[in-house]
Amino acid sequence: MVTDSTIDPVDSKPDPQAWKKIVVKYQTPSLGRSTWQIVNTLGPTAILWALMYWCLSVSYWLTVPLIVLQAGFMVRTFIIFHDCGHGSFFRSRRANDTWGYITGVLTFAPYYLWRWEHAIHHASSGDLDRRGTGDMWTMTVQEYLEASRWRRFAYRLARNPFIVFVVAPVVLFLIVHRIPSKKSSRRERNSVHWTNLGILVVALGMSAIFGWKAYLILQVAVIAVASSAGVWLFYVQHQFEGVYWERGENWDYATAALQGSSFYKLPKILQWFSGNIGFHHIHHLSPSIPNYHLEKAHKSEPLFQTVKPVTFFGSFKSFTFRLWDEQRRKLVGYGHLRALRRQQRAQLNR
Repeated sequence: MVTDSTIDPVDSKPDPQAWKKIVVKYQTPSLGRSTWQIVNTLGPTAILWALMYWCLSVSYWLTVPLIVLQAGFMVRTFIIFHDCGHGSFFRSRRANDTWGYITGVLTFAPYYLWRWEHAIHHASSGDLDRRGTGDMWTMTVQEYLEASRWRRFAYRLARNPFIVFVVAPVVLFLIVHRIPSKKSSRRERNSVHWTNLGILVVALGMSAIFGWKAYLILQVAVIAVASSAGVWLFYVQHQFEGVYWERGENWDYATAALQGSSFYKLPKILQWFSGNIGFHHIHHLSPSIPNYHLEKAHKSEPLFQTVKPVTFFGSFKSFTFRLWDEQRRKLVGYGHLRALRRQQRAQLNR
């Protein structure tokens, strides 16, 4: 058992031999638990589709709470997709790839392309010199001050909460994920085409059952709510007070995991729907741990308990973060820029 004195994630880099010995205990998937998670996620999803369709003919207002509930199950389905992408949901690679494709179709995400981009995110999270793939656009204060007026406008637009949490998620899952990336390999590009074909087949089948108008209304509404919630989770996991960012030569993988990924302490019901992804510090330290082992790892190991939690209500402070201040080593808002300008003017007037 590792004690707090053995590894201090704040004052020193975690010892690789120590943390690797810890995480290996939780990396073995359970066929029973994985199967049950599929059943208790996709089963209610099918039932809710029938209920939403029935309620749609009775009252739109009656349908809204079911849409929100269905969105919660879509987020949970995405966590299965996510774990399959890491090869952590099943021992079998074929099983991971098969269920990754199926859940990818259900969540409108191309499996191999997403897996490739997400692997880059895990390998570079918190590294200021490797930003740009699978992450949230984050500029440093100096980069922003030196940027052109157009680039500043584009950045402010991209970081606007309405764009980030309402517009961008829908565009990402309905449009961007339908287009192959030129940077990716043939397999990743083909995964987009196969996912698009799968989505089309499902859409035609659902339209035959419920009618294309009802299917379209319900599917778009569910994706809008689920993708917004998913982007918020991703945002809070890497944009929070005390987050770790470092230049490449000083960047450390384990420190980036424990300090650059949040422990988002959610209410139990939200923790269930989000598949324990709030234990993101553990997930980034070892993506090979299945989501259903994350809470046990956190409760059993003092190393993980040293990480300060981000509470549900406390996470809303993340709305104010816009730029990374390399001098102060913290995320700041645009108000910090006004303070800098006042200081510069005061110095010029001396």
